[in-house]
Amino acid sequence: MTKRSTWGGASLADARLALVLAAGAIGSAWMWPGQRALDAIGATLLLAAAIPLAWRRSRPGTVLLLTFILTVPYHNREYLHESAAVLALVALGTCAAYIRREEAIALGFAALVVVMVAMTVGGEDAPNWRDRCGMAGWVLAALVAGQAWRSHHAYVSAIIDRAERAERTRDEVARRRVAEERLRIARDLHDLLAHSITLIGVQAGVAAHLAAQEPPAERAVMVGALDTIAETCRDARHELRATLSVLRDAEEAASYEAVPGLAGLDGLVPLASAARSAGIEVSLTGHDGPPPAPEVGVAVYRIVQEALTNAVKHSRARAVRIELSVVDAELRVSVRDDGRGIEAAGGAREADGAADEAGKDVGFGIVGMAERARSVGGTLVAGPGAEGGFRVEAVLPMGERAGTG
Repeated sequence: MTKRSTWGGASLADARLALVLAAGAIGSAWMWPGQRALDAIGATLLLAAAIPLAWRRSRPGTVLLLTFILTVPYHNREYLHESAAVLALVALGTCAAYIRREEAIALGFAALVVVMVAMTVGGEDAPNWRDRCGMAGWVLAALVAGQAWRSHHAYVSAIIDRAERAERTRDEVARRRVAEERLRIARDLHDLLAHSITLIGVQAGVAAHLAAQEPPAERAVMVGALDTIAETCRDARHELRATLSVLRDAEEAASYEAVPGLAGLDGLVPLASAARSAGIEVSLTGHDGPPPAPEVGVAVYRIVQEALTNAVKHSRARAVRIELSVVDAELRVSVRDDGRGIEAAGGAREADGAADEAGKDVGFGIVGMAERARSVGGTLVAGPGAEGGFRVEAVLPMGERAGTG
């Protein structure tokens, strides 16, 4: 709302209104005199009754009281009553606009009593019933006008408040979406690059070890390792391109079916094969029922991918067991390894800075897997297995997305 120029609580607009009303009251009383022609005393009383109207919105009750007090002697001297009545009605309507309805009703009764008493005991000629009814009607009209203005002001204020809240809500939603998008980008890049780089690192180490021997031993194994590196690079490039296409288009982000490059349950078999090439025995048990929703399939793929990455890179596992089953319209995913688990990796942090970085990677990976599960309305639990090693267990809905994290 626009700010009003004020001076001592009086607004410039109200001061101008007070001057206009004073000039109109004095001019009308001078041109159309009542029982007594307007003189200096009458003009002074009208001016004095109009001046407080400059503060009518900052001190409505005080202004109403002063206006009534100053108009009483004016009416008693039998000047033109209508001139002073306009000033009193403006003050009454303004006061009614700043009080509750119950208070306005009480104020109306009080004003009617004061007006009727003043009209009865004041002046030489007692007013007839028409004059009394007419004055009572003007008092009620002023009260109704004040309450109507109050209701309109409250309505406009409510609209403005709702608009401001809606704007704040839109800003909060935009910030939340930006934060969620940043997390999603970080999660996608972590899942993709961490897995690919881990496999490349393992195969490169094997190839370097074999190439360092004189003469190079097991040439077929070294060639296979280099081929795996090349294939992993191609797959990573293809999957990264598909991931970026999803991140670039909000509509595609809501439907993974539009991007065939993003693997789902069909990608678990080559994923297990890639882990086997790193020297880990991987067993995969799937389910023969209908496939889950595309976004759920992507979440399963990413969870298994991250679990295998941790098994290869951190837990030093020799065997990993992946099991998928459907129970009560829920897809249950279990990844268990026989490695040293995260606790062993964490215990090595004090002795090795590289181990500390490895522990951070594991932590980020677990958080990412949990976010993946929540993004499709599922849950995930990760921790040491009952028989050693590390376990990751997720429960995901088979149908469309049921919630967000």
